[in-house]
Amino acid sequence: MTMTENRKSVLAVVERDEWLRPAADAVERRHDNYLRLMAEIEAASGSICDYANGYKWFGWQRDDDLQGWWFREWLPKAYDVFVFGDFNNWQRTQLRLDKGPDGVWSIFLPDAMYADRLTDGSLYKIHVHGPNGWRDRIPAYAWRVVQDDATKDFTAQFLTEKPFEWSEFDSRKALADGLFIYEAHVGMAQEYEGVGSYVEFADGILPKIKEAGYNAVQLMAVAEHPYYGSFGYHVSSFFAPSSRCGTPEELKYLIDKAHRMGMAVIMDLVHAHYVKNENEGIAGLDGSDDLYSKSGPAGYQQYWDSLVFDYGKREVRHFLLSNVKYWLDEFHFDGFRFDGVTSMIWHHHGYGSMTSREDFFGPGVNEDAIAYLTLANRLIHDFRPSAVTIAEDVSGMPAMCSPVDDGGAGFDYRLGMAIPDYWIKLLKDVPDEDWNIWEMWSIMTDRLPETGTVAYAESHDQALVGDKTIAFRLMDKEMYFSMDRASESLVIDRGMALHKMIRLMTAAAGGNAYLNFMGNEFGHPEWIDFPREGNGWSYAHARRLWSLSTNGFLRYSQLGEFDRVMVGAMREHRILDDVYPFNLQMDEGRKTMVFTRGDLLFVFNWHPSESLPDYAVRVRDAGKYRLLFSTDDSRFGGLGRDESDVEHFSYPCEVNGEMQHFIQIYSMARTAQVYIKAD
Repeated sequence: MTMTENRKSVLAVVERDEWLRPAADAVERRHDNYLRLMAEIEAASGSICDYANGYKWFGWQRDDDLQGWWFREWLPKAYDVFVFGDFNNWQRTQLRLDKGPDGVWSIFLPDAMYADRLTDGSLYKIHVHGPNGWRDRIPAYAWRVVQDDATKDFTAQFLTEKPFEWSEFDSRKALADGLFIYEAHVGMAQEYEGVGSYVEFADGILPKIKEAGYNAVQLMAVAEHPYYGSFGYHVSSFFAPSSRCGTPEELKYLIDKAHRMGMAVIMDLVHAHYVKNENEGIAGLDGSDDLYSKSGPAGYQQYWDSLVFDYGKREVRHFLLSNVKYWLDEFHFDGFRFDGVTSMIWHHHGYGSMTSREDFFGPGVNEDAIAYLTLANRLIHDFRPSAVTIAEDVSGMPAMCSPVDDGGAGFDYRLGMAIPDYWIKLLKDVPDEDWNIWEMWSIMTDRLPETGTVAYAESHDQALVGDKTIAFRLMDKEMYFSMDRASESLVIDRGMALHKMIRLMTAAAGGNAYLNFMGNEFGHPEWIDFPREGNGWSYAHARRLWSLSTNGFLRYSQLGEFDRVMVGAMREHRILDDVYPFNLQMDEGRKTMVFTRGDLLFVFNWHPSESLPDYAVRVRDAGKYRLLFSTDDSRFGGLGRDESDVEHFSYPCEVNGEMQHFIQIYSMARTAQVYIKAD
């Protein structure tokens, strides 16, 4: 396709969005930047999939022809580089690497000398002499990094490739009835106080996720990170799965088991920044301050106290693209949730003005980052067409979810981050009786048709100490005293009712996919607090109390059962195939809204006290309707006031000169009801 033809495609993005038309030149400029980089990649390697093979060249690589191992590392400003480890008795300056013209240092270790010493599990580091002096460092392409229990130091570990028998899996089939994501952290997924393993997660937690009805698992904190409490967001080794949870083979076991259970596995990928620690990470690896970042303040993310990548540097893009392909190729991940996209695409990292069209196409935008993300999406979808990509972008940058060939960045989805923010604001600041149902509807449906949106009611951030989950905001300390089924508590009754309604509203109207963080579905009462000095390095709150969700004497199991039925109904009826919900009725005085999505009819009565007998509900089609489920069902901890066996026959009524159809129902206060046409 010629440049001119591509520019015509770019205009397709603009033509679909009238707001973008004055910025057509800027959209084309960004796309031309991507095309230029793609042309360079294809000229060098033939395709972007062949280009992103850094993990097959750097680090330790087997050479069967020469019978030995190569070790390579990109360190352009280093003066001297050595590799050392237990295989040479930790002699720092014995094995010197040679520097190539491209800044890549290399050494070959023949089997004749090292076959019995450089073995699977050998520990090693590199000794780098650079502008900042002599340093012992961990290579950027290390496939495994382990921490010494006594010293707490991290060291790279030599691994030989081990064959893995992958099961056949097609994520398109697994996600055919919609994308329902269960976000999880492997280390804190266990109930005991400690760090859970990949194997424990695979054998003990995946069955819970499967039973809950979700068809995708999103794993946090996969790449190695020195501080456990960072939630995995201060990455140190981008090619090493966190050794806290086990070996790379055990992570593969987890992913393969999810596939055998019919679930896709999405990785939370952190390419927005990296840890500034030199002992563990890639910062200043060659002794300079501009290896993977720009020098000085431009390379520092002051809000996260970390370093940001220089996306305009060819070698950095190659490193990151190789990292993307590595996780797809070696571990068979089914896609990525790109963390911190807002920080990536704005020079002010999302803390400046993002309101006018001029802002979105002005000097505040990091167009190198947008070009990198576009390349990453092209690589992902070329290498694995069924893969899913999700952007965590709160800024609303146009065309992030538009196809690459149309001039967009190519993401399949964005996170609907305004939705959890809205629920927090509503619960904190507005009494129930003042909730505005039109505002609620607007927040849930504020998205462009081509922008796939992952809706979620609350994020993992809201479960952390210093914030509150929806359940905790609604019920607070009462959760510790009144969640047994024998207790009578107005606080608990209100909290459970709204918890179910908020989740159903978000799932049914908020997007084109749905996400839940582990434990939130059953109202997990504890916050998340990772071991730290302030809590005596305790794991008491870095775990999930699954036993609450299965205890028949407690109400948590009822919330979990509701979530299971909700997700099951949405999947069975494939309501996410319908791009938008269809608004049928808004009764502001009675705080009641009626809408359809797919073949399901949703009736929400948000009023705190007014129930409505014989309430007229508009339906799209004439016929007989039956109740599918209600948040008031006794099995969900409700009062059980519904008559599920009642058939509701529609009747015609002329409204403003138009013939419409209605059914009559008992609409109960603080209750959502889901109906389906029965004939």
